Amino acid sequence: MDHIDRALLARLQQDAGQSYAALGHAVGLSAGAAHERVRKLRERGVIRRTMAEVDPEAVGSGVLAYVMVESTSWMGDSATEFAALPEILEAHIIAGSASVLLKVRTATTGQLQDVLRRIYAIDGVSGTQATVVLETFFERPVSPRLGDHG
Repeated sequence: MDHIDRALLARLQQDAGQSYAALGHAVGLSAGAAHERVRKLRERGVIRRTMAEVDPEAVGSGVLAYVMVESTSWMGDSATEFAALPEILEAHIIAGSASVLLKVRTATTGQLQDVLRRIYAIDGVSGTQATVVLETFFERPVSPRLGDHG
């Protein structure tokens, strides 16, 4: 991946809906050449998907919590059980005192409590520790420039 690919990725992260002509112009390529580079980035799996960023509060998911899941056994085979709960946006196997870290969004703390009950029902789960976010300072996408030292 060269500096042009990284520049294309940065522009797409700002606005994935912009035209190939605008993308190409921003990085010094024709629309066709920009399209071909983006196609290759998709083919190689660098671009996994294109999506709209939605305001969680606007769609009734204003409560954000991070949940540490404690377990009595290895949870690495439980991905489908966590994925079956639509309120769980991310699930990560982690090292440390907990086994799994979850990112959960709900409309109310009552709904969060219900999600915690359903997490407890997953085989091997022995406890949870939820941290509710009061305010988000910022969120940022992965920078295509990370690791680029030249």
